Amino acid sequence: MPMRHSTLPIAALLGAALSFLPGCESTKASSPSPSDTQEQGASLMQDADAWKRARVGDRVIYSFSATQGPEPRGGGAARTLGGQLMLEVVAVQQPWVWVRLAFTDEAGKPLAQTRLAQDLLLPVRADTTRALDVPHAGKATAESPSIAGRTWEALRYVSDQRPVDGPLRTRVYANAPGPLYLTRGLLDASTETAGFRTPGGFKLTLREFREGSADANAPVPALERPLGPGAYYDRHVDVGPSPGVQRVCFAAERGYILRTEGPIDTNAAPCSDFSQVEPEPLEELLMSLPWEVLSSGDWPPADAASGTRGTFTAEGRDVPALTVQRTESADGTQYLFSESYAADPWVPALSGLPYEARFQPLASGTERVAAGGGHEPAGGARLVRWGSWLHGQK
Repeated sequence: MPMRHSTLPIAALLGAALSFLPGCESTKASSPSPSDTQEQGASLMQDADAWKRARVGDRVIYSFSATQGPEPRGGGAARTLGGQLMLEVVAVQQPWVWVRLAFTDEAGKPLAQTRLAQDLLLPVRADTTRALDVPHAGKATAESPSIAGRTWEALRYVSDQRPVDGPLRTRVYANAPGPLYLTRGLLDASTETAGFRTPGGFKLTLREFREGSADANAPVPALERPLGPGAYYDRHVDVGPSPGVQRVCFAAERGYILRTEGPIDTNAAPCSDFSQVEPEPLEELLMSLPWEVLSSGDWPPADAASGTRGTFTAEGRDVPALTVQRTESADGTQYLFSESYAADPWVPALSGLPYEARFQPLASGTERVAAGGGHEPAGGARLVRWGSWLHGQK
């Protein structure tokens, strides 16, 4: 996704170095032939069509593990996290397919980490409104891995950026996604850090899949905990000569996430134009979330845990909050910085708020400390509203 004013820069996370563990078993490996390339192109069409045939109960489950540290020179212990990632279709109302996603432990119970403790909802558009073509990075090799009780014809993509201080990334995709359309046919993925960054990595492997029943039906659920798509949030930003309200919008289409950010257009319906947005594969976004848990720690942030308790209010909603302040000096001037975070990012008062906004400051501000001790505002940002733009959309 494009850049954002957030402590969770998903675009950066998608390219962040994650971890590498041994790959899946393969029965053959070779350079892709022209027929492989043609089959890959055909599979993209099948993948798009699969969303139109989505059924309630379609499900994929992956095992994941992530490791960070210890620091190369700082010592300490490595941080680890593992469990399962599940995506399941819970409602279909074409052109929208409603997917529930959840991170759990190996037994299927909620994780202790606050950031991943709740399931999230993801409405995905199944029809075609624009071209979506994000090529896989790296050198491709054809193989037939045996994963989740089935042998797949697949392509393994390896991108090795270690010579330039980057990560080693490996992705294995089925040529014909079939029941794996929810993640574009992903079978196995791993990333290994390199260079001077914190060592560690990430591993994701298909564990099981299930196809739903043709006669299954379910009502569209309320968008209480959206990953992002179908929802938006507005933030008043007081920076520079033209302060104003910035709107962040999310959508998803055929396995890709779309995100826009900019001034509110009062002449257009909310979140009505994603035509110029660069799509990001859903599976890459999901792989970034456990890594962010290890990078940022549990909730609340360490510097806010001992903050002042109070209430953040927006549009009549009262959110229990923690506010932390600190002072810094620059060029002989002293500044006071303040940030307010949700004490519980899953509190009902935040119902409908996209995931990324739950884990960034609800409000932040900077003040100059004058010679006489007075404070002068020097900019800030504040969450002012949020909600679903999907209601009533066709």
